[in-house]
Amino acid sequence: MAPKVLVSDKLSETAVQIFRDRGIDVDFLPDVGKDKEKLAEIIGQYDGLAIRSATKVTPTILEAATNLKVVGRAGIGTDNVDKDAASKKGVIVMNTPFGNMITTAEHAIAMMFAVARQLPEASASTHAGKWEKSKFMGVELTNKTLGVIGAGNIGGIVCDRARGLKMKVVAYDPFLSEEKAKAMQVEKVELDELLSRADFITLHVPFTEQTKNILSRENLAKTKKGVRIINCARGGLVDEEALADLLKSGHVAGAAFDVFAVEPAKENVLFNLPNVVCTPHLGASTTEAQENVALQVADQMSNYLLDGAVENALNMPSMTAEEAKVMGPWVKLAGHLGGFIGQLTDEPIKAINILYDGVVSDMNLPALNCAVVAGIMKKVNPDVNMVSAPVVAKDRGIKISTTNQDKSGAFDGYIKVTIVTDERERSIGGTVFSDGKPRFIQIKGINIDAEVGEHMLYTTNEDVPGIIGTLGGVLGEAGVNIANFTLGRAAAGGEAIALLYVDGPVNAQVLAQLSNTGLFKQIKPMEFDVH
Repeated sequence: MAPKVLVSDKLSETAVQIFRDRGIDVDFLPDVGKDKEKLAEIIGQYDGLAIRSATKVTPTILEAATNLKVVGRAGIGTDNVDKDAASKKGVIVMNTPFGNMITTAEHAIAMMFAVARQLPEASASTHAGKWEKSKFMGVELTNKTLGVIGAGNIGGIVCDRARGLKMKVVAYDPFLSEEKAKAMQVEKVELDELLSRADFITLHVPFTEQTKNILSRENLAKTKKGVRIINCARGGLVDEEALADLLKSGHVAGAAFDVFAVEPAKENVLFNLPNVVCTPHLGASTTEAQENVALQVADQMSNYLLDGAVENALNMPSMTAEEAKVMGPWVKLAGHLGGFIGQLTDEPIKAINILYDGVVSDMNLPALNCAVVAGIMKKVNPDVNMVSAPVVAKDRGIKISTTNQDKSGAFDGYIKVTIVTDERERSIGGTVFSDGKPRFIQIKGINIDAEVGEHMLYTTNEDVPGIIGTLGGVLGEAGVNIANFTLGRAAAGGEAIALLYVDGPVNAQVLAQLSNTGLFKQIKPMEFDVH
């Protein structure tokens, strides 16, 4: 029997035809995604669900989706899909991360022109029969300095287009290497320098805890007088109240926003301010982009349903069904190793070296590599997946090398991940025990035997008495329960490490208390998806 797919949002007829041409039974019901009761009623018939943003794939829908194998989102954002619930149900969630990059980058450039020349206001004035030529004095882009915050896929295209406009481009991106910046013909700078030099600032980063209000009131105050700010990335990257104040004072000459902290944005502090251009999240709204992502998702879903090929999956790596049975625990281990080292590293990564030993060396190493790299990159880009992670790393000039070798130690197989920065090399090793659970077996060359916990606290210190007592005392006073802990040291009196398993996140105040004891070289809270 042919696989059956439901298209519950407005995809193009060409995309629907791709399913038919591949021999898939497809129902095109573009309005059913808005009717959650009807969707829940019929979803049990389908192997695949193709959506845009109108369909909400909730736990209730997934519970009713007794045959569902894959959800394909035409576009990058998957906030309308409960990915944890999908994973528990064994449903793959795919997106199309590269279909609208050019469109979004072009929108940022268009917004920059609009705010530089006050085009919307000038257009409205002229339509009203006014001829206010002297009122709308603009500025040229040529020879101006553009500060790009986030030089990944979309930011990189903006850099390229800006250089074509003869702008000077400076970029801030923790994952941008000097070599990659040179190849892009941009100047890599720290954020404070970008803020002080840029005539225009454009943001192209995901919304994370690290990037939330990256243009805070404090940072906005560091900007050059007369700066113009463009945000076509995500709402919440800019303190909108602070920006409104600086626009009113004249420190900021203009702003162009396609995204807002609260959407749909029916009201906003930036609305109706002079020289503020606003659009309703149009970054991906071109005919070409919408067609591209629709065709891409139809191809990806067809490939999976007919051949088992996995592309651009957010909740599993690319691998065959046969491989998945054997590799599942090792994929989890690879992701945890990457996640551990990624959470430890704050400086730009130049290289990732991965060693596979013993039984794991004969597995699907590209899929394992993807899991490692995705784990590392998730700290700064939580939307990265196991397929796109190597592309993202390559775009940032990160070199990835792999070595595989026959069994060389006490374990049947293990993985060792080493990252290289300008400051240091850092490594971690792990294995999978017979119970199928991943374990950390070596950190910074120190042997250890540690399970992976959802909430962990990692510390390094000199091997002296009193460390465990201090940890227990400070955490106990703060009401943080220690479920377990694991210790390791290089030698008596040498460097030592501790991994504490706690019942929840450790807040910044508690971390500061531990730091103020002067006993610890490094204190890092760690979070892992252990489900």
